[in-house]
Amino acid sequence: MSKPDELVLVIPRRQFESAGVFHGFRAFDEDYHSRLMAPGGLSFQPRSRMETDPAFKQLIPYVILRHGRQIFEYIRGSSGGESRLHHHRSVGIGGHISSDDGRADGDAYRAGMLRELHEEVELRSAFFEQLFGFICDDTIPVGKVHLGIVHLIDLESPDVVARETGIAGGRFTEISELITRLDEFETWSQFALEIIANENGRA
Repeated sequence: MSKPDELVLVIPRRQFESAGVFHGFRAFDEDYHSRLMAPGGLSFQPRSRMETDPAFKQLIPYVILRHGRQIFEYIRGSSGGESRLHHHRSVGIGGHISSDDGRADGDAYRAGMLRELHEEVELRSAFFEQLFGFICDDTIPVGKVHLGIVHLIDLESPDVVARETGIAGGRFTEISELITRLDEFETWSQFALEIIANENGRA
């Protein structure tokens, strides 16, 4: 649950532009990630102001859970922090990085990503995590002020339990089925699912 005076991790839009503007999904590469997360540009700013200020991008971990050819999907409940996404389907778990997570650097980002993941779901399986890519959608209001960093977690078994009411109806679904109803999902999920489906098709 966000607080009106919560401080969240952001970068100036000019840093995003310097690293390289894109729309949709961009595959992970270390050089781009380093430029995006350059310590001099990271800061904590009041969330209430950042939600409407496109001069900054809030950094949002977007964790996708995969088991074989299945992806964990859910419906965003009304208790979730971002009201503009309530009742949308999603495959991304995560949220804002708070000043409570540490100093304004990559360590705070990592700590916040793990906190958000474990607050929202319990993983009862061994897993492998990788940085998978980045997501940006400046065509919608919520997208203008957020930048997604996509983490892909491959689980040995589909044993995941939701811990928050904001994760409603969570289940693993075949990627081939998810692709047939992309329009039910928030745009970030659409971008990610298309890439994952293409990769699975080549597997």
